[in-house]
Amino acid sequence: MGFKRFLIAMTAALLLPVATLAAAEEITFKINNEYGKDIQIEFYSQNRNHAWPGGNQAYNLNSGDSNTYRLSCNAGEKICYGGWVKGNANTYWGVGLNGKYSCDSCCQVCGDGDLEKTLN
Repeated sequence: MGFKRFLIAMTAALLLPVATLAAAEEITFKINNEYGKDIQIEFYSQNRNHAWPGGNQAYNLNSGDSNTYRLSCNAGEKICYGGWVKGNANTYWGVGLNGKYSCDSCCQVCGDGDLEKTLN
């Protein structure tokens, strides 16, 4: 009987990480910069203390360029983008630098599809 319990416990332990990984999702934001100046972009989770790319860094997007950002996220997690003119966070889109502002049309729930935005 002891060996059977051991096998059940080991099977459960091996399956647990697989179930945890199944909750991981991916979301894609496509951002088009038509503003006429270089901008910076960061993405902010509304459900946990997490940002992409994080670490006090931001993605650079040159004037006239477009980029696709694929983010690994948790299923059901609400993610918002913040964009601002490089060197001038007073001109912003979405939730802005550090997610300071509110915005309904700049957020997407992880697992509910992707989001494309043109900033002009």
